[in-house]
Amino acid sequence: MQGDIDIEPRAVGLCPDRLGRIDGWMERLVEDGRLAGLSVMLSRAGKTAYFRSHGLADIARKTPFAPDTIARIYSMTKPLTSVAVLMLYEEGRFQLDDPITRFLPEFSDLRVLTGGNRVKFESEPARRPITIRDLLTHTAGLTYGFMEATLVDALYRQNGVDFGEAQTDSLATVVGRLARQPLLAQPGAEWNYSVATDVLGHLVAVVSGQDFADFMRARILAPLGMVDTDFYVPPDKIARFAANYSLFRERSLKLYDDCVGSRFASPPVVPSGGGGLVSTAGDYMRFCRFLLGRGALDGVRLLGRKTVDLMLTNHLDGDLAAMGQPRFSESAYTGIGFGLGVSVMLDPARAQIVGTPGEAAWGGLASTAFWVDPAEDLAVVLLAQLIPSSALPIRRELRVLTYAALVD
Repeated sequence: MQGDIDIEPRAVGLCPDRLGRIDGWMERLVEDGRLAGLSVMLSRAGKTAYFRSHGLADIARKTPFAPDTIARIYSMTKPLTSVAVLMLYEEGRFQLDDPITRFLPEFSDLRVLTGGNRVKFESEPARRPITIRDLLTHTAGLTYGFMEATLVDALYRQNGVDFGEAQTDSLATVVGRLARQPLLAQPGAEWNYSVATDVLGHLVAVVSGQDFADFMRARILAPLGMVDTDFYVPPDKIARFAANYSLFRERSLKLYDDCVGSRFASPPVVPSGGGGLVSTAGDYMRFCRFLLGRGALDGVRLLGRKTVDLMLTNHLDGDLAAMGQPRFSESAYTGIGFGLGVSVMLDPARAQIVGTPGEAAWGGLASTAFWVDPAEDLAVVLLAQLIPSSALPIRRELRVLTYAALVD
């Protein structure tokens, strides 16, 4: 199924025949039973040059995966939350190197795990406070409970630090629970994918004096015209909401989360800045164009161009491999850096993938992904609904297919 395109591909330096390889790739993924359905949208020079969907959004109901299908974007929420933080930064509410204890005093007197077990662990004092920049760059010493790799992960699970499933508590309550856990590493010392962006969502609420979800709707989603993006799918849009599938051990699709009865089908008690949004390909492409527009889209400016430049700049001392542990994230580690809420390509040769230094990207748990390439004035959005995102190498495959179509 083809969505609306704005321009003939040749007019923006793309080869139609080579773009056609994406069609065949999508068809094979569906026909081989690896994905129920997916959608790919490609924009260059601010114009949509490719927009195709294939397969089903819901196998049981035989609903096609369409251009306007609504999908769980999980961690692709993070760049939007980071923009919210940077909007407040531009208003002079704080500096990026400010300790978060200025607004969140519950993070005082932090300790860093050094050993032990879940019953009794050993720790040492944090050498410095967590800063707002630490949260934006995942260098705060936090982690994710679902990783099941460290003792701190286990403590998160044991003590209810879960922003996705904890829908009986407030956002402030879960953040307070997190603040009582030991850190995985000293602030600023390591890159660890984490719940840091959920803490940023709470920070936005505290600094702005506005509910986090309401801030996102009023200050970002509405101004950018992201009409189908929210923390839940309302009843009148449920028919467009995709089911979510898993491909864990058996190489066959199993229903993971039905569209009807999903936690995303009702307003959340805890709006997750790290993974709570649903969206469409068209909506998220508007966000991509906002980034390529260096803070502006269709005459609406949310950030200054220098702030977006800072956001898309590597803030690490080297790449993720130099600062990070080899654990799950929505990015490869070698040759990839990290900015303020997005990964940043440093060296395509070291990353062993075609690309451009300076391109920014991120993905979501259900195999969604985006990247923006300022040097090529290119943006790509991939939507699918398959957990975990590490099940298939579709992001890397799509990158190769996309860049192979550039011929100008």
